[in-house]
Amino acid sequence: MKAIRRFTVRPVLPDPLRPLGELARNLRWSWHAGTRDLFRSVDPGRWAASGGDPVRLLGGVPPARLAELAGDRDFLDRLEAVADDLHAYTTGDRWYQAQPGRLPAAVAYFSPEFGITAALPQYSGGLGILAGDHLKAASDLGVPLIGVGLLYRHGYFRQSLSRDGWQQEHYPVLDPNELPLDQLTEADGTPARVTLALPGDRLLRARIWTAQVGRVPLLLLDSDVEENDLGERGVTDRLYGGGSEHRLLQEMLLGIGGVRAVRAYCRLTGHAEPEVFHTNEGHAGFLGLERIAELHAGGLDFDSALEAVRAGTVFTTHTPVPAGIDRFDRELVARHFGPHAELPDMEVDRILRLGMETYPGGEPNLFNMAVMGLRLAQRANGVSLLHGNVSREMFSGLWPGFDPEEVPITSVTNGVHAPTWVAPEVLRLGARQIGDRRAEEALSVGGSDRWDSVADIPDQDIWELRRSLRELLVTEVRERLRASWRQRGAATAELGWIDGVLDPDVLTIGFARRVPSYKRLTLMLHDRDRLMDLLLHPERPVQIVVAGKAHPADDGGKRLIQELVRFADDPRVRHRIVFLPDYGMAMAQKLYPGCDIWLNNPLRPLEACGTSGMKAALNGCLNLSVLDGWWDEWFQPDFGWAIPTADGAGTDPDRRDAIEAAALYDLLEQRITPRFYERGQSGLPDRWIEMVRRTLGLLGPKVLAGRMVREYVERLYAPAAHAHRAMDPDSARGLAEWKARVRGAWHGVTVDHVETSATTATAELGTTLALRVRVGLGDLGPDDVEVQAVSGRVDEEDRITDAAAVPLKPAGAPDREGRWVYEGPLSLDRTGPFGYTVRILPRHPLLASRAELGLVAVGSEDDLAEEAGLLMR
Repeated sequence: MKAIRRFTVRPVLPDPLRPLGELARNLRWSWHAGTRDLFRSVDPGRWAASGGDPVRLLGGVPPARLAELAGDRDFLDRLEAVADDLHAYTTGDRWYQAQPGRLPAAVAYFSPEFGITAALPQYSGGLGILAGDHLKAASDLGVPLIGVGLLYRHGYFRQSLSRDGWQQEHYPVLDPNELPLDQLTEADGTPARVTLALPGDRLLRARIWTAQVGRVPLLLLDSDVEENDLGERGVTDRLYGGGSEHRLLQEMLLGIGGVRAVRAYCRLTGHAEPEVFHTNEGHAGFLGLERIAELHAGGLDFDSALEAVRAGTVFTTHTPVPAGIDRFDRELVARHFGPHAELPDMEVDRILRLGMETYPGGEPNLFNMAVMGLRLAQRANGVSLLHGNVSREMFSGLWPGFDPEEVPITSVTNGVHAPTWVAPEVLRLGARQIGDRRAEEALSVGGSDRWDSVADIPDQDIWELRRSLRELLVTEVRERLRASWRQRGAATAELGWIDGVLDPDVLTIGFARRVPSYKRLTLMLHDRDRLMDLLLHPERPVQIVVAGKAHPADDGGKRLIQELVRFADDPRVRHRIVFLPDYGMAMAQKLYPGCDIWLNNPLRPLEACGTSGMKAALNGCLNLSVLDGWWDEWFQPDFGWAIPTADGAGTDPDRRDAIEAAALYDLLEQRITPRFYERGQSGLPDRWIEMVRRTLGLLGPKVLAGRMVREYVERLYAPAAHAHRAMDPDSARGLAEWKARVRGAWHGVTVDHVETSATTATAELGTTLALRVRVGLGDLGPDDVEVQAVSGRVDEEDRITDAAAVPLKPAGAPDREGRWVYEGPLSLDRTGPFGYTVRILPRHPLLASRAELGLVAVGSEDDLAEEAGLLMR
């Protein structure tokens, strides 16, 4: 029989156990071992059955057991200690509170997904896990962050396999009342709401759920409320589902509704209002429109409000390819804004101009969410050094006239939250060396360049740790594989072979991630005979654990999974290679520590960062990866191996795959397996252990989310807060008027004549030449511009490749023709082919970058005096 109505019945805890409820509803338990140990001791069997979810655990503990615990003095003492620890963690000063200067009072961090814990399944992959790690690290550091996202009633799909290995999707319904969430309520106890206006006089209403992530509140908007019509109720049905309009409504709710939710939360709780808004990928870009509308309602015109909003906005791009960006048809966006829809007081054309691809190579009828994000933010970044370079190239059309390296997009390389991803066994080994508190600080706050204490751990201890982690993974894999085969329709009697799957003494390779084509799940299958030889080698075998999900609409990705599953089903190798369905956080936390090698073979440079290898490294797993994302930045032979790439322009995809697969097999056969299986005088694999030691001690501190968030605070949040405070209404109006004047007058800005004191085309290193430039400024004055000499090495086409810019100074008043003369030195500070040019840029004290307006006037060869030109060629 099916119930006609559903309730969530919450347990009534005896008074002495009331702190258990508070501990269960603060998600710090997901990365705090002491809290998890306490809950495990409540009822070990139910704890395992609940998947390590305290809310589910407490909902199932019998009253008799609760009464027993309420009288257990030892348990109550442990409970008091854990509760006191949480209180001290959430209220005491941490890294942020000890920093000099006036840091942001609060930062609002918007993301379409958040991977905090498997108990709150609101993530699909790397973007969400990164966002969750960002919140956790901010909490550990004391950064006053407010997270903002959506609550998806079906989350992301659960994955299983058909008998023939085809991915199948399931969407379990999530009841917010059974999740570690609380509903935000008004002072009178009624639910707080945000409302968006839709075309046709319809309304989209959403309530606000809050999750407490340590010190950080996470606000999740939920449109499944009775007041909505059926269509609007489904807006937050599932992550990355539906067509264009569905996605547009989700992103409007996230951005516009999210700002309104932040305002409601701050009003109701007294939390400081954010001075900085961080847009994690373009999905949340509409938040800038809502903030413009707020200022517009307060009396600022659109252009002035835009400047004020840009000053306090940070935009992070996560995609290295245009296809990874949400783009909407112009007419669809136009229909959802204006007099009869949302933001009725703003001109629709002004909104559209923020996102239209009005640059060479763009699609002029498409509204690009990343383009809007960049135009609405004064500060932007990619997520690794290489991705920053790729992003500057990809978006260079927004800054015409500037070389890609001058495009104002920096990079902050991602990190991972070590307390979440480091196995308890690894943490205990570290604590044995330096103590619990110092180990916890090292993993959460970071700050040191190296963990020297790792050098003192005996080889025997490291090797025993690695084997025990491998053994735990073998047990986990067998359990999951057995469950998967039962879902595929196998009878228990058919599955005896699973007891022999994997071996805790065999070199174990892990590969787990989303399955778009560029990540090349099946590159390892390129030469199946060589792979079989590796798997079945009589002396140096390898075993491989694979997991990953393809997007429900990506049949190509599903075919890749099926191809790998069919290979892994082969009775000859199924004890050495397995595919585990339903990859998620719970599986990942067992998978990373248990592997010896973490494999990553994307098409370079399509991996923006890729953090799974970081999580593996923190557990002593060595990386085997293409030089892409973070590995391109931090690879050293001490930490693993780099797969050579064949990414030349003339290499066709099939040939590229063949070359790189062969390189992968060569590395495994000739370098990796011999090192793992060779034994030194001690009977241990000394050289392998030394690589593990160096990975932990030297790479570990780099890959921390604590390091990442500290960089965001110092390099982006603090400058954005400073700019936000400087951009009062008068300053915003002044900057907007100045920009309009400069844009209108820029056609009159010219470089007319350039000459130097050089008399020949060669000169000696260390020479300083006098540079004299005649320029036209039209209706602008010297205070509006900066005239620069740009010099450096030149390539075969006379392009300056390592440019250094030096400002020149005006020499007196304008001449009779209104032209200005600028002068300055030009230092010849390097040998070889050397060149220079002269350019004029807009200048204003409130600009974050000289390239901000995308305006530049450059001298040409015709402007040069006869004796000037390239020097030292």
